[in-house]
Amino acid sequence: MSARVAIVDYGVGNLHSAQKAFEHLGCEAVVTSDAATIESAPGVVLPGQGAFGTCMANLAQAGLIEPVRRAARSGRPFLGICVGMQLLFEESEESPGVPGLGIFEGRVVRFPRDRELKVPHMGWNQLRIRRPVPALAQVSDGDYVYFVHSYHPLPRDPSIVATTTEYGVEFVSSVARDNVYAGVFHPEKSQRVGLKLLAGFTAMLDAA
Repeated sequence: MSARVAIVDYGVGNLHSAQKAFEHLGCEAVVTSDAATIESAPGVVLPGQGAFGTCMANLAQAGLIEPVRRAARSGRPFLGICVGMQLLFEESEESPGVPGLGIFEGRVVRFPRDRELKVPHMGWNQLRIRRPVPALAQVSDGDYVYFVHSYHPLPRDPSIVATTTEYGVEFVSSVARDNVYAGVFHPEKSQRVGLKLLAGFTAMLDAA
């Protein structure tokens, strides 16, 4: 039987921790750079780690920009993690002139340059649920998840905001629309709450 979740391998991110988290939930996941596998899998996960521009360049080199775009627009459950979430927007000030995937309108910006605010934002912080979405069905308002990032999105459409988090400013920590859920935090490193979120994502597979 083929895997239910394809985790996109484009040379960045801790892919196997995400794979193990899904397997812990009894959901078969495969780490792959094969476009056909990504386009046929019932669910797709786009992880990410490092700089926005480097990640887009790696996707392009692997020939995966269009397969990932099609997956996100296919109606099949799609999960973006950390920089994988940022790539879903149109651009990032981290990498001027580099277009993102453009699934969501808006751009990604750096945290304010405040000497009292340590950047990157690293460690445990709370999610404030702004609207109910399927991926968050088992997650409670105020639950803690694990972050490591210096940039966050500014969506043009406020209706896609699923959660916000406070760190010097209130920033958008996850977004959702139709089949796509994406967070700037790491569910695969967020222990019990992270597993609840991934369970919510696998429930989306069952409902699809």
